[in-house]
Amino acid sequence: VQLQASGGGLVQAGGSLRLSCAASGRYIGNTRMAWFRQAPGKERELVAARKWNGDTTYYTDVVKGRFTASRDNAKNTLFLQMNSLKPEDTAVYYCAADHKTFYDLTAIAAAGPPWFGMDYWGKGTLVTVSS
Repeated sequence: VQLQASGGGLVQAGGSLRLSCAASGRYIGNTRMAWFRQAPGKERELVAARKWNGDTTYYTDVVKGRFTASRDNAKNTLFLQMNSLKPEDTAVYYCAADHKTFYDLTAIAAAGPPWFGMDYWGKGTLVTVSS
């Protein structure tokens, strides 16, 4: 699985951005996908996880209610719509994938940074939220 994240940029607090994660490879439909972020000087952290072709995305409490994931099957792309952005959302955002079948965020996070047990990573995209 090859992944490419894009869509980062500079936005004012309260604004919105939509990140994209373009995927290619075999068996994408059964792939577990996750978004992570790494703020300057901090460890990478989990943001959200879902099955590529599933209907449910699991969000961490920090972003729940503000971030929404969606997908475009025709383009093999996942999106992360980020609303009500805060300066503390400033980070490099990554999408990652593997073929594991559990989506419990605590279990994923327990695998620990930097790779959280995920097999495939895209290059990150920088999101900067100004105050």
